[in-house]
Amino acid sequence: MERFDPDPIPLPAAIAAGEFSAAQLVFYDVDHSGASFTAPVFLDASDVGAATPLDPEAGFAGSFVIFGHGGCAGDLGHCDVPEKRKDPFDNRPLHPLTPQTKTVDITRALKRLLDAGPVEELRVSVLALLPGEEEARLGDVLFFSAMRLLAFD
Repeated sequence: MERFDPDPIPLPAAIAAGEFSAAQLVFYDVDHSGASFTAPVFLDASDVGAATPLDPEAGFAGSFVIFGHGGCAGDLGHCDVPEKRKDPFDNRPLHPLTPQTKTVDITRALKRLLDAGPVEELRVSVLALLPGEEEARLGDVLFFSAMRLLAFD
């Protein structure tokens, strides 16, 4: 996908009251088999696009980067990632295309949003920006299985 705009995330009362020391968005099983890209994360800013500045005033909260593999050039089956390891004590390196977990620290952005007024739900937007010679552009390269909001007291 080029952008991810999930349903708003209801904030527990403690988070809405600012009773946390850190907050993160965690993205699970991020695919990195294709092109390299940057994934900027915005809070409470639904009209973001490739030209949106990465400024706090625009809702920018942080980002993660994928150094992509650019596709598979191996023999048949070479790029097939095994589902699970059969032996929990197998300490060989994981398959190079094993999906990644990415974490974005959104503490400052969330506190700034809460300082501006009461917030009951969090709207998140994530873009997939491909590098370009002159400017970044949206690309259909963002794939992951789940996103989670974590807050720490």
